[in-house]
Amino acid sequence: MHFPFPILVADIGGTNVRLALVEAPGKSRIDLPEQRTADHANLASAVTKALAGAAIRPRAMLACAAGPVVGRTVKLTNAAWMIDGPCVAAALGLEQGILLNDFEAQALSIPSLKPQWLHPIGEERSGDGGPRLIHGPGTGLGTAALVNAGGRWLAVASEASHSDFAPVTEEERAIWPFVERRHGRLTPETLISGPGLARLHRARMACKGERAGEIDSAEIIARASMNDANNCARTVRVFWRLCARFSGDMAMAFVASGGVILAGGILPRILHPLDPDDFRAAFENRAPYTDFARRIPVSILVEKNTVLEGLGAISAAPDKYALDYAGRAWVSA
Repeated sequence: MHFPFPILVADIGGTNVRLALVEAPGKSRIDLPEQRTADHANLASAVTKALAGAAIRPRAMLACAAGPVVGRTVKLTNAAWMIDGPCVAAALGLEQGILLNDFEAQALSIPSLKPQWLHPIGEERSGDGGPRLIHGPGTGLGTAALVNAGGRWLAVASEASHSDFAPVTEEERAIWPFVERRHGRLTPETLISGPGLARLHRARMACKGERAGEIDSAEIIARASMNDANNCARTVRVFWRLCARFSGDMAMAFVASGGVILAGGILPRILHPLDPDDFRAAFENRAPYTDFARRIPVSILVEKNTVLEGLGAISAAPDKYALDYAGRAWVSA
């Protein structure tokens, strides 16, 4: 597979579209103005607005999107867009393109991460050469794993956030009946996401016989940062514990002995209320595999837009990645 440069790389979420240009292999990316997904009818519109005034015009595009990819298309899980790669290529005059799931791309970006971009939770552990897991909350909750397959990086995408999510502790059992269901279900994404943090807070307050009012996740985070003892801070601590529990579940599912990385836009903003010991206890509670879970390193990705770096690395050396280029390429070779 060959991607002609300059390349446009894009991270498409339910809330925002982040874009950058890479002029040539190995060159630093040029970030473009971030676009709000809701402000545009489709991806081509968002790209056109972001490129307005740019001196460089892309010849190809590598994009990842928050939704299940089927061949050359994806329907965003938390927005109205249906993205059709060949249609995007035609609209923008591109010579080539490829579309990945957002956390599939996050997983493929792991080899490009720098150590200073990662904040370990608890005592540092080294992991091994086994599968690595990356997941985390944003508008939704994504999960994917990275394995080495015959010398090439292979990402294993997942929609595990849409499985059922049961309470474990007495506190959770008290809260669960008050959680607002989505599509009639309570899944990990229902609670471990940006909108999920607000749902969790409303449920916690309702469980106490109180009303939370019209408060969103940004306000909860702001209030939690001001006072460790207020109700918002308590909600954030429950949120971290649920995140730890789901992380441990996914680490078992993928046998992620190489380590777990938590990504997403929310977690770096709520590091202050995080109790590393509480997190590790919930993560490691995996009897009879507690000893295995204890050896798994867990860290938080604190650098922004690292997936754009990963997409740039794929475009520069596509043979290092085990992707179905023939089945996904927007333009036939």
